[in-house]
Amino acid sequence: MRIWGVANQKGGVGKTTSVVTLGGLLAQEGNRVLVMDLDPHGSLTSYFKYDPDTIEQSAFDLFMHQGKVPDGLPEQLITGTSCEGLDLMPASTALATLERRMVGVEGMGLIISKTLAMLWDQYDYVLIDCPPSLGLLTLNELTVANEIFIPLQTEFFALQGVSKLLQTFEIIKKRLNSSLEITGIIPCMYDNRTKLGQAVLDKIKEYFEDKVFDTNIRKNIKL
Repeated sequence: MRIWGVANQKGGVGKTTSVVTLGGLLAQEGNRVLVMDLDPHGSLTSYFKYDPDTIEQSAFDLFMHQGKVPDGLPEQLITGTSCEGLDLMPASTALATLERRMVGVEGMGLIISKTLAMLWDQYDYVLIDCPPSLGLLTLNELTVANEIFIPLQTEFFALQGVSKLLQTFEIIKKRLNSSLEITGIIPCMYDNRTKLGQAVLDKIKEYFEDKVFDTNIRKNIKL
């Protein structure tokens, strides 16, 4: 199983779109793929026509057992999608309450790691969509992922705040997940008609060097 996390503490940069697109393409190639929604906004869940406000079972249930994950629970929370080979573990808006509810409960940063250990032989790829923050849910993603993708808008404030994500990344890698690697930076919402877009793209390449993908995701209403 390869576990890919898609992270950025800035919202609206293309995390969910990246997860949906990559997951669909991997499934079309014959892989068994699970996409996990850990964002209380539930955009990934909404994409597959589930309502995060009313859904009865979701990733939220994983966190309700005092740091443990009961046998069989992960399978109960997974649903199929219209794309063959692609499954979804949906989110509910209740995920937004986790930080307050779980104060002082040990092991909460390892819930997704324990969950995927139970699903290890069932999927070739797991893609995790997390919220635009560096809280408990993103901690769970960084603790379990092998590879991290960071979508970055080619806009003025793109690099602002990424330094905090990188600092958190280094701490997690040192203390909890030595296999964690930043696989690639995905330049998103690129507009080649503007000098600013090209200037920011050049800055991103200067900062991240060979970790920046060659393909730039242009602004596209269809996506």
